[in-house]
Amino acid sequence: MSASEIQKTRIINELSGFIRKLLQDPKILEQSLAIAREELTEGNSPAVMARIANQISDTTSVHIPEDSSEHSEADKLFLELLREVVQEEQALY
Repeated sequence: MSASEIQKTRIINELSGFIRKLLQDPKILEQSLAIAREELTEGNSPAVMARIANQISDTTSVHIPEDSSEHSEADKLFLELLREVVQEEQALY
C-alpha cells in the first residue's frame, strides 16, 4: 500500500467514525449548526472557527481541537461544511 492509499484509508476511517457519532446522536448536528449560526455572524476568521470548534467540543460528544493545526481531515471537513451551510442559509434571506 502506498503512502497516499494509507492516508486515504485513514481519512475514510476517520470520517466513518465521525458519521457514526452523528447518526448515534442527531442532536450533534442541531447543536453544531446553532453554534455556527451564532458565531459566524462575526465572520469566519480562524478565531471564530476556533470558538466554534471549542463550543462544539464543550457541548457535544464530538471533540475538535481548538488549534486548527491539530484538526484532523474530518474536523476540517465538518467545520467547512458547517460554514458553507450557514452561509447558504444566510444567502437565502
